[in-house]
Amino acid sequence: MASSSRTTPRAPKRPPTPPPPRDNALTRLVARARRAWDRPLTAYYLILGSSLLITVLGLVMVYSASQITALQMSLPGSYFFRKQFLAAAIGALLMLVASRMPVKLHRALAYPILAGALFLLVLVQVPGVGMAVNGNQNWISLGGSFQIQPSEFGKLALVLWGADLIARKQDKRLLTQWKHMLVPLVPMAFLLLGLIMLGGDMGTTIILTAILFGLLWLAGAPTRLFAGVLSVAVVLGALAIESSPHRLNRLACIGATDLGPNDICWQGVHGLYALAAGGIFGSGLGASVEKWGQLPEAHTDFIFAVTGEELGLAGTLSVLALFAALGYAGIRVAGRTEDPFVRYAAGGVTTWIMAQAVINMGAVLGLLPIAGVPLPLFSYGGSALLPTMFAIGLLIAFARDEPAARAALAMRQPRFGRKRAGGSVSDRGPRRWNTMRRRASAARSSGER
Repeated sequence: MASSSRTTPRAPKRPPTPPPPRDNALTRLVARARRAWDRPLTAYYLILGSSLLITVLGLVMVYSASQITALQMSLPGSYFFRKQFLAAAIGALLMLVASRMPVKLHRALAYPILAGALFLLVLVQVPGVGMAVNGNQNWISLGGSFQIQPSEFGKLALVLWGADLIARKQDKRLLTQWKHMLVPLVPMAFLLLGLIMLGGDMGTTIILTAILFGLLWLAGAPTRLFAGVLSVAVVLGALAIESSPHRLNRLACIGATDLGPNDICWQGVHGLYALAAGGIFGSGLGASVEKWGQLPEAHTDFIFAVTGEELGLAGTLSVLALFAALGYAGIRVAGRTEDPFVRYAAGGVTTWIMAQAVINMGAVLGLLPIAGVPLPLFSYGGSALLPTMFAIGLLIAFARDEPAARAALAMRQPRFGRKRAGGSVSDRGPRRWNTMRRRASAARSSGER
């Protein structure tokens, strides 16, 4: 008898699994960029690299833009460049010192810097001491050709003092009350603004107002409080503009493409001529035409126009990219820290530099009134360069002070050649190299991640 065999039904075939999609070059590039942005030392390198590049490019453009002005004043062609180079060297030293100072020392310097700035601002108004330049009484002569503008140091004073004040009030949980939010921050800021406006410097008052609003925003000021302070600032600004025909003319020249009656828009229009003549890649370094007496303040307030004429759209976009990188790094430092003082100080410095850059470039492009403020780290002027480079040193110190950044910097010590203390080489036994694994363990044991 034949045995019946039992057949098992076959399982249905599974559809073939599609292979994982291959990462294209763009996806890999985006992933690599994200990893680079998330590294602990990204902000540190961005601040250091972008600020140094802006300063070096600024030195080159100051040399190019100031030669004709120096020759017209019967001075050597490199006169302004040498002064700017000296200021940059001193500023680099200040930046190095500020980047190595602990946060406690920065906080301790807040009140002395504020007192010194107030004293100098009062000294400017003393007859025989203060000097008037271009109609503004904002300068003190240091002898010879060296002058100082105390209002530039008022920006640094407001940032440090305001950050320390708000941080101490936050520690005491007083920022929930509006009077502690405003007093004494707003009265002190208005005192600085009043002393600066006595000299007629409207541009610097705008920058200080931006710093004040930046500090209030970082402190979490409510909208109605913002509206109140903004209303007072707008009224005071309108009165200051209306009382000066020169400021009214600057306001009327926004977007102007012709010189206007009595050539009141001469500077703004010739700034646009310089930018238009540059094209994509510029006419070449040193080949600007507008700097030959046509464009006033070519090496100070309107150096961005000369940059556009000589380096073209590529050069101006490069400057914009460097300032954007600096601003991003400053915001990142302020957003990632847990120290209130670091958050407010980093935010104040970033607001200061970015607001001043936007106002300067906007005036050159004809989008904003000409405020007479230099381009930070770029334009000629030692009084503006020194406090700005010290402020950059603040940002570098704050970026280095992050726990992850400290651990990453500690792991970059020399890998070999470190001897253990005590005894000779033969007494200590086999050498233990200071490897990356050992340094990482040491960094983790200290509580830094």
